[in-house]
Amino acid sequence: MAASSTQLSNPSDLNYSSKTIKRAERALCCTSFKLSLFVAMRTNSVPLSKIARSAGVKERYTQKFLSEQKTERDLMWLITVGILRREVDGQGITDSFRLTPLGRKVIATWESQGRQLSQPSWWDSIVNNLTRWFQLLLF
Repeated sequence: MAASSTQLSNPSDLNYSSKTIKRAERALCCTSFKLSLFVAMRTNSVPLSKIARSAGVKERYTQKFLSEQKTERDLMWLITVGILRREVDGQGITDSFRLTPLGRKVIATWESQGRQLSQPSWWDSIVNNLTRWFQLLLF
């Protein structure tokens, strides 16, 4: 029997491979963002202007001051990994971001375990950077 659309909207109902989950967790840890940003994105879209520059530090969304360009690059990488999506309104794509079902699943798991975004290991940083670099070569 097929699942209804309301059942599919629950991120825990979607099955992701352990490789996909690990890649998503690695990508999240390798950014300069804080868990509070992704918690906010779970229920609301968050515009780039609230994440970049001093606004991101003030909102407790970033660990440090990030340029708008760096912020957007990192957000776009999280879109590529499948954690985020751009918000769309009646006129098209906006500058706001929101969690995908994969992102909601990872964040919900971390919250239930009382985890925060941790510093990535040197190996996770290398793997994440190489994956990003190869992704750029492909497109």
